[in-house]
Amino acid sequence: MVLTDYFTDDDTGLRFTRAQASRFAKEVAHDFNPLHDQDAKLFCVPGDLLFAVTLAKYGLSQRMCFTFSGMVSDGTGLHYRDGDGGDLVLVDGQEKHYLEIERHGAVSHEPDLIADFTRHYVEFSGKNFLHVLVPLMSQEGVMINPDRPLVIYQQMSIDLQRLDIDRPSLELTDTLIQVDGKKGDVRMRFCLKSGSKVVGAGEKRMALRGLRPFDQAGMDRMVESYVGYRRAHTA
Repeated sequence: MVLTDYFTDDDTGLRFTRAQASRFAKEVAHDFNPLHDQDAKLFCVPGDLLFAVTLAKYGLSQRMCFTFSGMVSDGTGLHYRDGDGGDLVLVDGQEKHYLEIERHGAVSHEPDLIADFTRHYVEFSGKNFLHVLVPLMSQEGVMINPDRPLVIYQQMSIDLQRLDIDRPSLELTDTLIQVDGKKGDVRMRFCLKSGSKVVGAGEKRMALRGLRPFDQAGMDRMVESYVGYRRAHTA
């Protein structure tokens, strides 16, 4: 993975084209969320790409929390601003917040560790729809709109015991969904491993919008569409 292929960073700020962001979602994260499709009417840069760029620029801290507060569109000029106590905020030219990053503990800038950790996290994250969200929605008796599926990345946190990590990997440990009318909040907890040893834990939170009663035919259609789209872009 050559991360610089997926963004531009110059005197005008940090920017992402639709093509760059969409390619990252498909090629690196294997994430086929319609929001990241190059031709989508409602388009946003993948949160995992913002996560990857942040680690590349500022390193991997033992404890980090990424809170997404706005959808980044293509061409938006962004820059990092220092927050309180070493925290970071990703803002545009009007100081609108898009991402807030809390950082604590030791920091590693070792390129191979950061590249491996990033790759394993985004690959894990890209599997969420079929392996986590579909079973959870079926279990709860709800589903997102098959014609306008809206799944929004809200927050991700990691807590590492140490940073001398070899062969990093992530494993899902627990999932939870809370439904309130047409809104749903999903939590996915995972452990972080160095080889076979657990060296930390993390959690990812996502928001589901436009929920409706579960319909098997509609769910099957949505899954078939997702799988077909994935197959067409990975052939």
